[in-house]
Amino acid sequence: MEANIGFLSLFLLVPFIHFLTKGFWHQTDSKENQVCKQSYPLPPSPTCLKPWPIIGNLPQLLPNKPTFRWIHKMMDEMNTEIACIRLGSTNVIPITCPQLSREILKKQDAIFASRPLSISTFLITKGYITTVMVPFGEQWKKMRKVITSELLSPMRHKWLTDKRVEEADHMVKYVYNQCKNNEGGGIVNLRLATQHYCANVIKKMLLNKRYFGEEMEDGGPGLEEQKYLENVFTMLNYIYSFSASDYIPCLRGLDLDGHEKIIKDAIRDTGKYQDPLIEERVREHKKLGNNKEAQDLLDILISLKDKNGEPLLSLEEIKAQVNELIMAAVDNPSNAAEWAIAEMINQPELFEKATQELDAVVGKNRQVQESDLSQLNFVKACAREAFRLHPVAPFNVPHVSMADTSVGDYFIPKGSHVILSRVGLGRNPKVWDEPLKFKPERHLKDDGSGVVLTESELRFISFSTGMRGCVASGLGTAMTVMLFARLLHGFSWHVPPTESSIELTESQNDLLLAKPLLAYAKPRLAAHVYNTGN
Repeated sequence: MEANIGFLSLFLLVPFIHFLTKGFWHQTDSKENQVCKQSYPLPPSPTCLKPWPIIGNLPQLLPNKPTFRWIHKMMDEMNTEIACIRLGSTNVIPITCPQLSREILKKQDAIFASRPLSISTFLITKGYITTVMVPFGEQWKKMRKVITSELLSPMRHKWLTDKRVEEADHMVKYVYNQCKNNEGGGIVNLRLATQHYCANVIKKMLLNKRYFGEEMEDGGPGLEEQKYLENVFTMLNYIYSFSASDYIPCLRGLDLDGHEKIIKDAIRDTGKYQDPLIEERVREHKKLGNNKEAQDLLDILISLKDKNGEPLLSLEEIKAQVNELIMAAVDNPSNAAEWAIAEMINQPELFEKATQELDAVVGKNRQVQESDLSQLNFVKACAREAFRLHPVAPFNVPHVSMADTSVGDYFIPKGSHVILSRVGLGRNPKVWDEPLKFKPERHLKDDGSGVVLTESELRFISFSTGMRGCVASGLGTAMTVMLFARLLHGFSWHVPPTESSIELTESQNDLLLAKPLLAYAKPRLAAHVYNTGN
């Protein structure tokens, strides 16, 4: 219904748009003629997608939701690993080929180092004053330096180890309580457990706080906290969501598809928990000055000074960056752990291999610690396979070409939005044997060397790479492997008594399991091991 309303509204607005952009169509023709003069053609477009004047392929896009499935279906039908879709005046170029992806993020990384403008990213970043979603420029350089040198350095990572371990202990105890209260075994909602573990880790590191609302008696999140995290995921779901107004700027403010209201509501509802805490901490710093000892990353952000001894970051920059860091940490590890355990329940022999490794490295008289992670190669292979087969998002964050260039045998005009397909790369049959099968052993190396979650050759995307790659891959790896290792070491996981197997079906609208994973857990360790006192 929403798509139909958007399509009708866009159709009725075409004459109005034409009036506002008088002369634009001739300009576009001129640009296309320039493209024809290039040595290479544009990437192929489906023959059925003849662009409309001014609005391009938006009329075809709007009724075909979710957009990512429509794009991938078209590329499969065309048997191509690169395509070009015209949305408004923008060339959107999806890619499923590792070689082309490497050319973009390695060979021509500097050309593709910018980000597109969109209503969702403008609102979430408070006018592009953060890092990940900010176009290339001085603000991005400033904030990236802050993140890499002040927040995510090896020294800071080590400094915050206890906070990460505390949340891993808390998560294990929460799962254990589900078993303890049900005569030795119990049904656990693994989506709830994994997502809130990730949120708790980043909030503890940033704000020295686990939950904003009341904690449940079993250690789980209360209703307020669950609603808070739902709003974080809402923001994630609507970033770069192919909104018509992002490609035809004169439509902004009309909110034809309702995205703007949804984003504004989510920002408001998360901000009412985060922002007062940040404001109070800033006041505390002003009062105590240099006498306040840093307890978390928020203290670090507030204490940074410029060359004149003034605060390096404004209050709005701090609020926006805290929000972006929380968003960046919650989805990837939790999605990988939920999918991996779902797959492994249906292949019990994988559990056997993983627990044998864990028992050999860790034993059964203590919990897994971060110092153990480097030795857990099969566990990491399982997590890596989840990233490959079950990415958290269909595309990576878009890269904008800052100059005309060519990739492969195709011309990429300046201003193009290049989107690397996480789905298409990770499930590419030209790269992966049995691409739709969960096979962790494919990532184990013959020489027995260590498994890593990063993938520099872009055969799949875990944390991306290049100038705009994830600067927190070390933290992301630690969070992912610790989460997965603690769940596998502490518990055996089974199909619920009322089911015969886990249904491994993707949601129609995203790449999550269609239903949150409800699995039957039983403790593997002695009771005293779970009593962390947390």
